[in-house]
Amino acid sequence: MNKKVLLIGVLLIVPLVGLLAVSFRFDPKIVESPLIGKPAPDFTLQDLDGNVVKLSQLRGTPVVINFWSTWCPPCIQEHPLLESASDHYRGRAHFLGVIYQDDPAVISRFLDERGAWGPSLVDPENRVAIAYGVFGPPETFFIDGEGIIADKVIGGLHPQVLREALAALL
Repeated sequence: MNKKVLLIGVLLIVPLVGLLAVSFRFDPKIVESPLIGKPAPDFTLQDLDGNVVKLSQLRGTPVVINFWSTWCPPCIQEHPLLESASDHYRGRAHFLGVIYQDDPAVISRFLDERGAWGPSLVDPENRVAIAYGVFGPPETFFIDGEGIIADKVIGGLHPQVLREALAALL
């Protein structure tokens, strides 16, 4: 074997393995959002039935905003959790789903089969997703009664994380 080729291979691979090993110490779902502690970007969107929802009109009550899609496996997995939580916290917190790059007709069929946990809002051109800095679904924002973003979760929700985030808002 050519010693030069072996040396070059080792010089390339060792730093990459080291970088990979260091990155295992960090949770990829923990991404500090610059929006935490700041007012939630206001929006006015229509749900699948054409009803208008304006975020600022929900002030006084905590709001959970979940960006989701039917093509997103973690979104489908967390759907029963959000459905259960919306029932449990009914009257104490609002749950809003913002459709992320999905067909409203497909979302409507999905909700007919599996049930809804709150209004699913159509986000034309993903303007609300962009305002919230959404990388991809699912992403969940917890907004306090004053309209301030208190927390953000990237990826599928864990029941304990959902309970703790809502407990902090209530």
